[in-house]
Amino acid sequence: MSRVFPRVLGRALPVAVSARGVWITDADGRRYLDGAGGAIVVNVGHGVASVIDAISEQLGRTQYVHPTVFTTEAVESYAGEVAAILPMEDARVFPVSGGSEAVETALKMARAYHLAKGQGGRSIVIGRRNSYHGNTLGALDVSGKAPLRKPYTPWLGRSLHVSAAYEFRCENPQHPHGCGAWQAAELDKMIASYGADTVAAFVAEPVAGATLGAAVPADDYWPAIAEVCRRHDVVLIADEVMTGFGRTGSWFGMDHWGVQPDILTAGKGTTSGYVPFGFAAASGRVHETIAGGPGFVHGFTWSHHALGAAAGLAVLRELKAGLVDRSREVGARLLDGLRTELADAPTVGDVRGLGLMIGIELVRDRETTEPYPRSAGVAERILQVARESGLLLYSSTGHVDGTNGDLVMLGPPFSISDDEAALLLERTTAAVRSVS
Repeated sequence: MSRVFPRVLGRALPVAVSARGVWITDADGRRYLDGAGGAIVVNVGHGVASVIDAISEQLGRTQYVHPTVFTTEAVESYAGEVAAILPMEDARVFPVSGGSEAVETALKMARAYHLAKGQGGRSIVIGRRNSYHGNTLGALDVSGKAPLRKPYTPWLGRSLHVSAAYEFRCENPQHPHGCGAWQAAELDKMIASYGADTVAAFVAEPVAGATLGAAVPADDYWPAIAEVCRRHDVVLIADEVMTGFGRTGSWFGMDHWGVQPDILTAGKGTTSGYVPFGFAAASGRVHETIAGGPGFVHGFTWSHHALGAAAGLAVLRELKAGLVDRSREVGARLLDGLRTELADAPTVGDVRGLGLMIGIELVRDRETTEPYPRSAGVAERILQVARESGLLLYSSTGHVDGTNGDLVMLGPPFSISDDEAALLLERTTAAVRSVS
């Protein structure tokens, strides 16, 4: 009997014993094409020697030093190199152990920014419905995914939520016209109704990730949202935990719209999953404001850890060798291929995404976009068929009304070959069609 408290109860799991490129092998010798990069995490591929060597070399230098007593060459080098590609001016990087910690850090940065300006009344954070920003309580509170929040609602309730940027089921009465302006007006109205002097930050993913299956906003969305935040001095936090480091075919999701956030969070692809790592980065303006105030009361035992920084730097250099372009090019071909192969699939309502972050939304009725009832287990059935064919995909449910709705996502490593991408397309199409 296993003594592990598993991530999912009641599910028997195969034992992974090795991984190379886009393939994972279990203890029975079965190989799986990692079509989802785990949880849309692995960007440079499994078993990359330069990353493994960097981790080993760092462990030979320092293992743990307290970040209030020492800095390390690894942390300094990583911060300097990653700051140069972040979509913000004069970025300052606060390393942590993953995405949830990065979001918690960003929220506290926003609070510290307003305290430094003598605006102690600014405490409200606004997120979006059907969003996900992490499972720690602060991150979960600003998240808008109802099924994830439900067990913990007695502990939540400080954050507010506006409409998601979700074009397939857009709430704008005039959709598809002026959706970005409509959503920005909704945010503006909410800020005004509570008072700008009470609102600290707005948090959102540039492209909605797991909860909405790579939902790309209207082109006018982010410029309009940024204008509202700037006008009210509301800190704009871009959650790039999933979209960052080439996943959408650009270095960061915000690059697609030329918008600079005040704070940016990263995780997942920072180290391609090799070791736990992430960060919250503040613009120079935000950092200098905080530094001029009462201080930043925050920290983790494992923040500013050299091992994560060393792995992150090695991954960053692998990505600079053409893998971000590869994500954009292969992603565009794969998206076009899926749209073609599933054009007449009665269960497919939408195929969407950017780069190698692609979502497929399943529907019971294509004309009305009625979702399948949750009892049908459509997403689970597709993942099972895919696994039986040696393919790993990622899924999400409950996005339509908190219970119903099925999404399947693809997010393979950017190192995927053309032949492997063709196999991914073939097996995904077969798995999706199996439920019709």
